[in-house]
Amino acid sequence: MAAPEAWRARSCWFCEVAAATTMEATSREAAPAKSSASGPNAPPALFELCGRAVSAHMGVLESGVWALPGPILQSILPLLNIYYLERIEETALKKGLSTQAIWRRLWDELMKTRPSSLESVTCWRAKFMEAFFSHVLRGTIDVSSDRRLCDQRFSPLLHSSRHVRQLTICNMLQGATELVAEPNRRVLETLASSLHTLKFRHLLFSDVAAQQSLRQLLHQLIHHGAVSQVSLYSWPVPESALFILILTMSAGFWQPGPGGPPCRLCGEASRGRAPSRDEGSLLLGSRRPRRDAAERCAAALMASRRKSEAKQMPRAAPATRVTRRSTQESLTAGGTDLKRELHPPATSHEAPGTKRPPSALAATSSASSSTSSYKRAPASSAPQPKPLKRFKRAAGKKGARTRQGPGAESEDLYDFVFIVAGEKEDGEEMEIGEVACGALDGSDPSCLGLPALEASQRFRSISTLELFTVPLSTEAALTLCHLLSSWVSLESLTLSYNGLGSNIFRLLDSLRALSSQAGCRLRALHLSDLFSPLPILELTRAIVRALPLLRVLSIRVDHPSQRDNPGVPGNAGPPSLIIGDEEIPENCLEQLEMGFPRGAQPAPLLCSVLKASGSLQQLSLDSATFASPQDFGLVLQTLKEYNLALKRLSFHDMNLADCQSEVLFLLQNLTLQEITFSFCRLFEKRPAQFLPEMVAAMKGNSTLKGLRLPGNRLGNAGLLALADVFSEDSSSSLCQLDISSNCIKPDGLLEFAKRLERWGRGAFGHLRLFQNWLDQDAVTAREAIRRLRATCHVVSDSWDSSQAFADYVSTM
Repeated sequence: MAAPEAWRARSCWFCEVAAATTMEATSREAAPAKSSASGPNAPPALFELCGRAVSAHMGVLESGVWALPGPILQSILPLLNIYYLERIEETALKKGLSTQAIWRRLWDELMKTRPSSLESVTCWRAKFMEAFFSHVLRGTIDVSSDRRLCDQRFSPLLHSSRHVRQLTICNMLQGATELVAEPNRRVLETLASSLHTLKFRHLLFSDVAAQQSLRQLLHQLIHHGAVSQVSLYSWPVPESALFILILTMSAGFWQPGPGGPPCRLCGEASRGRAPSRDEGSLLLGSRRPRRDAAERCAAALMASRRKSEAKQMPRAAPATRVTRRSTQESLTAGGTDLKRELHPPATSHEAPGTKRPPSALAATSSASSSTSSYKRAPASSAPQPKPLKRFKRAAGKKGARTRQGPGAESEDLYDFVFIVAGEKEDGEEMEIGEVACGALDGSDPSCLGLPALEASQRFRSISTLELFTVPLSTEAALTLCHLLSSWVSLESLTLSYNGLGSNIFRLLDSLRALSSQAGCRLRALHLSDLFSPLPILELTRAIVRALPLLRVLSIRVDHPSQRDNPGVPGNAGPPSLIIGDEEIPENCLEQLEMGFPRGAQPAPLLCSVLKASGSLQQLSLDSATFASPQDFGLVLQTLKEYNLALKRLSFHDMNLADCQSEVLFLLQNLTLQEITFSFCRLFEKRPAQFLPEMVAAMKGNSTLKGLRLPGNRLGNAGLLALADVFSEDSSSSLCQLDISSNCIKPDGLLEFAKRLERWGRGAFGHLRLFQNWLDQDAVTAREAIRRLRATCHVVSDSWDSSQAFADYVSTM
């Protein structure tokens, strides 16, 4: 009896509130109610009036509303503002109520954007609050414009911050200054525990104050927070200082900015702690593993090609070429030491008779002992002439001293550059790019004015770094490579269209150095670019050798390198020098994805990678071209013999019209569970003979679960032939079929559905029909899809088949 009495008491309480508030609401709305009592704008019902009144006084009635019975509470939930709706979520779940529909309606009405079709929203409350936080932070939404967003008792940023898992900073670092401000300290503390991903999009040049705010923000979110992923998108002209700041902070290095407030979270003990010698040595040391034969050969070929191109270029180009004599004059005029800031010169390099104070001698002795085993390179502290502006030291750095005495001349930048290239004749000209590549190769970052990381503290670092369409200059690439060599916490690295060029060799060296570190966690590498100095297969071999513990490797090169075309003068060479004789050790690759440029690929190189990848479970080849069907057959035979754990195999944009026997061999493989032939022109030749052979091979394969055939011009005839795979005498267990973009018409799809019904078996679980000609007869298409949904889950679209005129002509 206690429960009904409690329910009755709460209902009476609500009725009392309703009676008290209805009189007030009725008196305010009496005039409008009389004038429009019978129209569409009729006054709200009594219950709705009560609910609005309760929502307006939730500050007093909140605990009582939480105790209401489920049926009453369910009607009140849509009337609450977002703050109380978020607070009552747990109570609603206990009463068996869901707020997801309410949050979805709020999203549609307030955010006015449609989520991506590829996005699966599991919690609309979290999605709404995360987007709401970003809009409030950027000032793109006015909370006072809607009663559901406005409540003086709550802070919009603070209330929504605990739902933020991903934060995006755009343009001129909008939001960074606001978050580190003292009034938002609790907001930043909440973000430090909830935020996992930090993204930067379309960054522009920023001022010193904004960078200082970003420094504090990254220190709080990464070093003292839970951010594990940093992603940079679409930064066509990266600002070096800002880019290096983001990289070094992501790698766990912290050095308070000049004049910046001390971090109250670090504590006095850690504030004065300097990093161990090993940390600085791993980052700034110049001991790097030697390149293998393929890499050394590629570097030599590139150097010789640069020399020949430099000789062929016209001499009247002062903006891009400098003579040795003019370079000497311009650098001598600067007369400053580029190395003293990070690596003060040892006493042995000083001019005889030069006097230094005891403090300076002590500092020099300490720095010399800590860096004596590492290679040091000069860096510039004075403004250089325009042709050498890439060597200019970053603005704001102090402490560089002007050289005194003749003995210091040996450490001048001119001597460093041209001693390395001392074999050149006096009158020979050199390109700026050649000077940079030759001078900086193997040097430490101090030669480019990078931050003094040995004086920084080492904190927690991120585990995932992604750089999408961020061109990397020599300075940025050198910084990244030196950070990577000791970034043991990094688990996933994505470098997408960064214009690495010859810096790929530095990247390989740093990855090899990282792999040799104890505790290296790098398991996923995604690398894509327009060009590569190494052919893609040689680059893949080099990466697999450098990172034998890698689990996921995705690599794509859009355009062939010069070495991919032996017909170009200077590109041909002995195969042993180009390919290299080193065997690939056994690795731990489980997933390999490769996107090839145009041109035939050497099958033996790919087979060598596959042979060393015994744990491979998923392989994807995109736009791969082989010299002959026999080479493709060699790759498939290697898969069958050496990759027994392979479960998923995908081919995209490959001409397999002449490889029908190899395709049949693949379909008979009893270890594969999923095969994809995407836009592979499978049925271009002999379709009447090949289709029955293909169906027979699939009927005898009981392990294949998924078959994807998009873009192969299957047509109605091919679809009906494929229906025989699900006949009664078939042992196939196929449950996923993708026949998108296959010129299928409604009548053919209807006949396919009838044949599946005739055999009376659950054919498969998932059928994809995107971009077929189903709009030619909408009635028949709807009937076919209705019949198919009785046996499987159908995914289709309303595609306009008039876009496929070329395909239509080709299949007439």
